[in-house]
Amino acid sequence: MSIIGKFGELRRPAVVVAVLSLAAMTAACSSSPSSSTTTTSPSSSIPSSLTVGSFNVNFTEMSQLKGLTKAGSGLVGVVLPDETSSTRYVDFDAPYLAEAFQKAGYSPSDYKIDNALGVDATELADAQADITEGAKVLVFDPIDSTVGAQVQSYAQSHGVAVISYDRATFTGTKTYYVSFNNFKVGQLIGQGFEQCVAAWGISKPQVFELDGGEDTDPNAVSFAQGYNSVIWGQNKTPLAAGLTNSKGYTLVADKITPGWVNATGATIFTQQFTAHPTINATVEANDGLANAVIGDLKAAGVGPKKIPTTGQDATLQGMEWILQGYQCGSVYKAVYKEAQDAVSLATILRAGQTPPAALVNSTTAPPSGVTGSTQPASLLTPEWVTSSNMASTVIKDKFISANALCTAVGSSVCSSAGITP
Repeated sequence: MSIIGKFGELRRPAVVVAVLSLAAMTAACSSSPSSSTTTTSPSSSIPSSLTVGSFNVNFTEMSQLKGLTKAGSGLVGVVLPDETSSTRYVDFDAPYLAEAFQKAGYSPSDYKIDNALGVDATELADAQADITEGAKVLVFDPIDSTVGAQVQSYAQSHGVAVISYDRATFTGTKTYYVSFNNFKVGQLIGQGFEQCVAAWGISKPQVFELDGGEDTDPNAVSFAQGYNSVIWGQNKTPLAAGLTNSKGYTLVADKITPGWVNATGATIFTQQFTAHPTINATVEANDGLANAVIGDLKAAGVGPKKIPTTGQDATLQGMEWILQGYQCGSVYKAVYKEAQDAVSLATILRAGQTPPAALVNSTTAPPSGVTGSTQPASLLTPEWVTSSNMASTVIKDKFISANALCTAVGSSVCSSAGITP
């Protein structure tokens, strides 16, 4: 399903600033009929300023790519996975990617953005259609490892470079990975959880972990390995019940949520909380699962700052729960950076050039238990968001609407967190 097609428009307005160059001003003011200005074409070389840390909310780095864009040819196809596992793909990824393409000098016919709506066959068909239309580079976020391997294989057989976006594809060659450091995401969840346990005064924590869709998503494995390394000192997932650590924590249970389905996660937690009413601390792999658990806790009469929960994606609902004292924090992954990173890498590959080490700054390897090959990667740095830094992160970046948040939680709650609607 095409959400931003060849002739689509941004879902949010972009701010365009016109700058009159000194050379143009001089030419305009000169009275000499023989005076002339020299126009310098944008450089087709990779900008020296381009690094994994050079992307900002104003997309200023993108204009430096116009020469590379002009030097390249062919379509860049983008296929996003769904509209349900996270609202980010519709609300942020699609419009941010479009903005990045446009500010990098792409014409509407040079890129195409589709959403597979959670259907493997659709994701493969979208990718095949892009390649048929002349795609030189394919950016796609695999719904699962099965379709990821199918898309990568098809692209490789047609000589098309692949950028696996947000979720890795550990197969084939000519594949790059653009995402946030997934193990670091998990570590931030683990560290935030431990800080919350101490701050909320949880005595002898009886911990339940609700992992993400490790059955389909290798990122979910890395997330869990990250928080388990912090909390339990083990880079494994899932862990056996009964595990303890030096801080007096006991692991009651560790369960995977198949396919990242929030309703399934809610059912799993309800069953575990009924069987183990001593659970007084929980770890969740994302905000959707945290929301499912919090719904169960509230239904059971549990009040704020009684049983910690965690998450990632910095959703509006997650921010509400944080301010209301039901969620410890959430990992913020600035999608505007990820979108610019992917477009930058795609532009370099489309122009037939080799990405610099400053951009492709790492590698990604399959998590333990997952087969596949190591891929070159461009990994961004995530951030843990709590009530203390919400105003300076997700609100400042306009990732979360201050008006929507404060309407939901009340102006006094927002004011205490330094947030002004």
